[in-house]
Amino acid sequence: MLRTTLAGLMAHRLRLLSTVVAITLGVGFIAGTFVLTDMMNRGIAETFARSADRVDVAVLPPRGSDKELPAALLAKVRAAPGVTEAQGLVRGDAPLLGPNGRVVGDAPTVGLAVPAGRLLRYRMEQGRAPAGPHEVVLDPWTSRRQHFAVGDTVTVLDSRDRPHRFTVSGIIDVGIDAEASVRGAVGFAPATASAMTGTSTFTEIDAVGGGTAGVAAAAGSGYRTLSGDRLAVEISKANGADTKLIGAGLLLFALVAMLVSALVIYNTFTILIAQRTREMATLRCVGATRRQVFRGVLVEAAVVGLVGSLLGIAAGVGLGAGALSLIRSAGGQLPPADVVLAPRTALVAIAVGMVVTVLAAIVPARAATRVAPVAALRDEREPGGGRFRPGGFRIAATVLFGGAGLLAAVAGAVGMKKGEAAMYAVAGGGALVFLAVIALMPVLVGPLGRAVGALPARFGGVPGRLAVANARRTPRRTATTTIALTVGVGLMSLFAVVAAGGKASAARQVDDQFPVDYQLRAQFDRTSDRTLPAGLTAALRARPEFSAVLEARSKDARIGADAGTSVATLTASAWGTIMKPKFRSGSLDAFVPGTAIVDEVTAEGLGLRTGSRTTVATRNGPAPVRVAGVFAEGGALTGFVVPEPDFQRYFGTVAPEHAYVKVRAGVGPDAGRAALDAATRAYPTVRVQSAAESKDQLTKAIDTVFMIFGGLLGLAIVIALFGIANTLSLSVVERTRESALLRAIGLTKRQLRRMLSVEALVMAVMGAVTGVVLGVAFGLAATEAMTEDSILAVPYAQIIAFVALAGLAGVLAAILPSRRAAKTSIVESLAHD
Repeated sequence: MLRTTLAGLMAHRLRLLSTVVAITLGVGFIAGTFVLTDMMNRGIAETFARSADRVDVAVLPPRGSDKELPAALLAKVRAAPGVTEAQGLVRGDAPLLGPNGRVVGDAPTVGLAVPAGRLLRYRMEQGRAPAGPHEVVLDPWTSRRQHFAVGDTVTVLDSRDRPHRFTVSGIIDVGIDAEASVRGAVGFAPATASAMTGTSTFTEIDAVGGGTAGVAAAAGSGYRTLSGDRLAVEISKANGADTKLIGAGLLLFALVAMLVSALVIYNTFTILIAQRTREMATLRCVGATRRQVFRGVLVEAAVVGLVGSLLGIAAGVGLGAGALSLIRSAGGQLPPADVVLAPRTALVAIAVGMVVTVLAAIVPARAATRVAPVAALRDEREPGGGRFRPGGFRIAATVLFGGAGLLAAVAGAVGMKKGEAAMYAVAGGGALVFLAVIALMPVLVGPLGRAVGALPARFGGVPGRLAVANARRTPRRTATTTIALTVGVGLMSLFAVVAAGGKASAARQVDDQFPVDYQLRAQFDRTSDRTLPAGLTAALRARPEFSAVLEARSKDARIGADAGTSVATLTASAWGTIMKPKFRSGSLDAFVPGTAIVDEVTAEGLGLRTGSRTTVATRNGPAPVRVAGVFAEGGALTGFVVPEPDFQRYFGTVAPEHAYVKVRAGVGPDAGRAALDAATRAYPTVRVQSAAESKDQLTKAIDTVFMIFGGLLGLAIVIALFGIANTLSLSVVERTRESALLRAIGLTKRQLRRMLSVEALVMAVMGAVTGVVLGVAFGLAATEAMTEDSILAVPYAQIIAFVALAGLAGVLAAILPSRRAAKTSIVESLAHD
């Protein structure tokens, strides 16, 4: 029986090609995820090892301590016996100015000490380390984004915001430094780093020579002393969480790909078993038992799974290496690494591929055992043909899963408190409804095929009507084929709806936070006050182009028994004209001296509601305050907000954190921006942002996330399209005589190709429409479950594009099967058995 099964596989290699491809793509995604994370981990570990290899001994603060190492300790380490060189690692804020003369980034770039010689911990991508007080090095992402190159002159602010000019001597890879990777880095010679950052202490002291015991004795108790190898291990552990998170996220999409692959495999084996009824019956006639037939089908599935898995491992290596290159080219601060194919990756990939394939083939294999020997004397019946009548189990499953799923989704969307738990309820409900749709899909094939095929049947002539009839006459096969596409298109539609709602909510949030034309704030800076420079708002008010300049101030203070709550205020003239909070309770009319309005999150944390009375700790002692209203979170101000005169009385003169500028009516946007730039030119640390810029940034961020999700889910759609191509290919084989009869009575080759193309189009659109309906419905439910102020939006253009692209892809998937059918000789086809 084993020889017979293997001989059958070798004789019909092409019929399983699409199944092998589906397995390859699904397994390739899983293998690629492991390869990517292994490469990232190895690259980081090797970078840490190379970095620590330059260090013989490192001195660090006690574990868990926020204190840094004093400058006097460096002298002690240098004086230790055997130490030939020692350097202290300086870290502080050193804001880099971009070509426009303003600070780069929302947070200042990190100022680092970059010593030349053996203790250079960073890899030089270009140039060399800074050799004197007038040279700096930059990280690659900052240099590319700001268009700085080796040899250029840049301006950096010191700890007192005084500008200093430097020449860029090199570009360093700061991949081992997570903070510098995010904020950007400016590296100085050690002495210059201390002067620029205003930092006289060290985060770490590295030494060459001396030995761990000797350096520890010189440093004294109270400090940790590590060897270079131990230092590499500690840094590696501290920076390894990100790769685990990335791997977990990618594996979720890999599971979706494998689910779609399983549906394709199941459909393929179902069709193959039905087509081989005579073959199975003949085997029974010559003595094969049901158990042997069952084992034979599973062996066939195992062999196909093994081949697809091995190819998937090869594909995964390429996917993982390509993904790492893509991340690096997009600006990700990841070190290069050699391709890593761990034994674990190969074992998991092969196990998943074979298990999924064998499990998907069990039901068709059981069907094969029911073939009676007498079937060898009958013509083969088309699998899944005829009218579909659902059984009691299928009806019960549909009602149970569908009802429970709808209840959970409705509860999450409208019945539960908005947030994470509500979104989980919607997600769980969506999964249950999807199971109900899988169970019900064969029943839906008829009405869906009639609706989707109405236009092709009306305007496609005889080929169109035949195609629609073909798509509807095998409900089970068509249902399994289309449901695979439903998974991918449904998830794509869901993410599109969530993204559209996110963009709409973001736009409204920007409108709430930017009730004026521009917002000014200090860079999230190195001092604790984060305030705007003195004189800035006065300079803005002096400009005739601006009709209003508002100031926002805040101060941390004790509210009742709670310490550290932010007490905020805004220029009095803004309330009711420019700033109009959305109140959950209370109103702005009651916002008078001696009162406060509180955002809903702060109110919940403090246990306050409209009418509550509490106290504010001021410079003159506790002051009684009554809550005049609770407003929605997300506006320009948050926290515990008091009138401007009260704030002045409570805390004295406090510099503003933000300024809001409204351009006078009749002044064009270009003139308004030019006036703002002129007024702020003397303040390079001030960040200027318009409402339009904020909307654009948020929209681009959401679009980027959607593109990533779309790219990952696109693999599931590709696998589903292979399933359509596979179904058509096998259908062409079983309908050989039928196609020949159609040709004999006058159907041309072109019409035959058109018939198969329309059939694929109808199946693809059926799957896409089902996915769109589910995706849009649960996308809206998920959006509603996120927050109280979520905005529901449906991206109609994207949804229509999904359906159109699915239909086009279905037609493309039918090209090879239709050409094969058209090329077959009529005489040979009529003789086909």
